[in-house]
Amino acid sequence: MITGPPAVPPRARIPLWTLGVFGFVVALVLGLRYAGTSHTAGLDALVLPVVDRVEGPLWYLATAIDFAGEPVGAVVVIALFGWLCLRHRRSRTAILMLAASAVTVALTSGLKPLTGRLIHGEFLSYPSGHTAFAVTVATVVALLVIDVRGLGTGGSVAVLVGLDAFAGLAMGWAEVALGAHYPTDTFGGFGVAVAVVPVVGWVVDRLMRPA
Repeated sequence: MITGPPAVPPRARIPLWTLGVFGFVVALVLGLRYAGTSHTAGLDALVLPVVDRVEGPLWYLATAIDFAGEPVGAVVVIALFGWLCLRHRRSRTAILMLAASAVTVALTSGLKPLTGRLIHGEFLSYPSGHTAFAVTVATVVALLVIDVRGLGTGGSVAVLVGLDAFAGLAMGWAEVALGAHYPTDTFGGFGVAVAVVPVVGWVVDRLMRPA
């Protein structure tokens, strides 16, 4: 039996589930709105000209951020933050990191053919798996910070929203700047991630609580 604090600290449950419901609605609405499309419209038409395509140092920065969502980079990221969880004796949080990342990647991969949104005429794009992975990791790291620092509800909200927004914006920018996704693909990836973590966290804590 794995002992130790729960993967989802009690003080973070309401903020986490609230964010999860919001994310689910965002991912669903955007998925229905852009299913089967292959062109920019609405929000994408406003955002894309500002972010699309970068050169020089910004291209290298975008490529480095993108690498964190590639298979090799993702393994490194999970290993690094998994070690951080174990260092703080948060074994359930480490398991949540691994499980939630796996579910998020599988879900975004499965949703792409269902939504059928294409970019560059041939590549399935909605939702962004890279963005979803980055936000999943950020959410679990936020839970670790909340637990280790003993933050209250206000602090929990600030850390969750702050880290998720930073990770989502950074990876989302990189994906759009490299021409891999529409902006709304990254919003959808964000929504999937924050919807997945509370559910997987609940399962982890249910399965690993003392009998």
